[in-house]
Amino acid sequence: MGLRQLVIDAWSWLNYKPLMANAEQPGNQAFPELASSWLPPRDLRRLAAYKILTAYDNNQVGQITAASGDAAAAERRELGDAAKLVDTALGYLLGSEQQITVDGAEHADGQAPPIGSGDAAAMQKLLRLWAEKELLPLRMQQVERNAVLLGDGVYVLAWDPAKQRPRCRTYDPGFYFPQWDDDEDEDFPTRVHLAWELPEDPGAGLKARVRRVTYELGPIAGGEAGQGRQYPWEPGRYSPTTCFLTDAEWLLEDINRGQTLDQLPLNKATFRVRSDGTELNRLDLMIDFIPVVHITNSIPEGNEHWGRSALARVLQALDELAATDSDASAASATTGTPIIGLAGARLPVDRATGRPEQLTVQAGAVWQLGDSGRMDALDTSPQLAELRARVEHLLDRIASNSRITPAGLGTLDATEVPSGYALQLALGPLDALVASMRLARAFKYRLLLKFVQRLYQAGRAPGWPAGDSLPAGVRWAPHTPTDRAAVLEEVVQAYGAELISLETAIRMLVEVGYPIDDVAQEVARIREQAGQEAARAPGAAATRGGPDGGDGSEQAEDGDGGSAGERADRAKLPAGGRDRLVGAGG
Repeated sequence: MGLRQLVIDAWSWLNYKPLMANAEQPGNQAFPELASSWLPPRDLRRLAAYKILTAYDNNQVGQITAASGDAAAAERRELGDAAKLVDTALGYLLGSEQQITVDGAEHADGQAPPIGSGDAAAMQKLLRLWAEKELLPLRMQQVERNAVLLGDGVYVLAWDPAKQRPRCRTYDPGFYFPQWDDDEDEDFPTRVHLAWELPEDPGAGLKARVRRVTYELGPIAGGEAGQGRQYPWEPGRYSPTTCFLTDAEWLLEDINRGQTLDQLPLNKATFRVRSDGTELNRLDLMIDFIPVVHITNSIPEGNEHWGRSALARVLQALDELAATDSDASAASATTGTPIIGLAGARLPVDRATGRPEQLTVQAGAVWQLGDSGRMDALDTSPQLAELRARVEHLLDRIASNSRITPAGLGTLDATEVPSGYALQLALGPLDALVASMRLARAFKYRLLLKFVQRLYQAGRAPGWPAGDSLPAGVRWAPHTPTDRAAVLEEVVQAYGAELISLETAIRMLVEVGYPIDDVAQEVARIREQAGQEAARAPGAAATRGGPDGGDGSEQAEDGDGGSAGERADRAKLPAGGRDRLVGAGG
């Protein structure tokens, strides 16, 4: 494209593809759905980028390229490298598990619980119970795969009166159309559309239509408009803002050219009705926030709101890899069934036409050659070997430029790694990549869990505390394999030397995959068992009563110079670090 048509935006890395350059042109056979009149023009490049990336994930780039007029693209070989890259990045991002934590729910061993720790622990338990009921790990897999592949993912929360809890749904980011106020410096949109087309269903008598779900912040109407509304999460403060929900459908034939998503005619709308009979036309949700959370795969650049796909920086390398695979496939055909030249051969003749028949290279074939006959075979195996070497080179280049690294992709030969420290250095770029991806999501998951707490409060759920939401987030498991035996030895030595608390020791074990569900409960069990074992130890009877019938306070000292209570503390880790954090007493 010429300099005057050069576009630099969040999807500029796709400009090299003619599909992207022609995405906004009417009648584009590769993107017929983008010709819909209701789509905002500002979102066409984003939606085209999503479709191209989805094609890479499904090995369909050749198909959409052929649909745009390149017939030769139908022979493109795509062997799943893009999907493997996405799944590998997703696996490292999520780790083996994800766990909800509330700030202050856990405290160090031996310290007095901080103020509010009981409330934090109770909230942590409630949020984990909600996550279990809503299958949050499964929802995270759905949203995060979209985010890694497309750059963006979307959660939507909605209060369910029947189930008495917030429901968590996931949406394709291609359905997500946020709007920001141009006059204000807003971090979050003031209006969000979720919109998609519903196909025609002749059997049910339904025509093609558009469904639009809109969340919009606006001033409170009615009797509360004068002084505002007091929300349960901000007692003592009146807010003039609420969130309205509208859910409606339009027939495609009723939408005129130029009536985009923001200007759909309300007089042609059919509003949906909730299960209790309430029409969803600017329904007041009794909350002052939009319950939609947009996840980005990367930290957006300044004045941008969209994330970048994990494939963005290596997309051209994936094209090169597919072209090399296609060439290798063609070369392997001539290597397995070579081209043969014959001289002085007696060829069979077709009796019907009188012409020589074409010979076929196959096992057991016999050709008669004259005295000066000769047979020459075209050897293409050297070219095939070069193509295979190029494939390995491109895979290494993709692994390096994507920062997943050859070690992360599993293409690094373990015999080439001289030591564990060298492997750790080789995984350095992957560590930085995962840290960046998790940083981009940290605030959004804290926001999601804040919304969950506020929806419980707005729904007046029984047993749910009022007041400000407690800070909660998601803790990720380690993204790379860990030497559990080495960590256990480190924990035993550090705790035995009183360098770390019991809570820290247990948390270190949790992070390397030990099956511990709750740190606080595990600490309580350890302390309880330590006290029981200390009570059964020799000399413990002296603490219950001396020989003279007294309370035994002066006889409480045991053979190694400590009281039974001190023995219980030391029993948490025996000398020498035997098989458990809590050793056998005595």
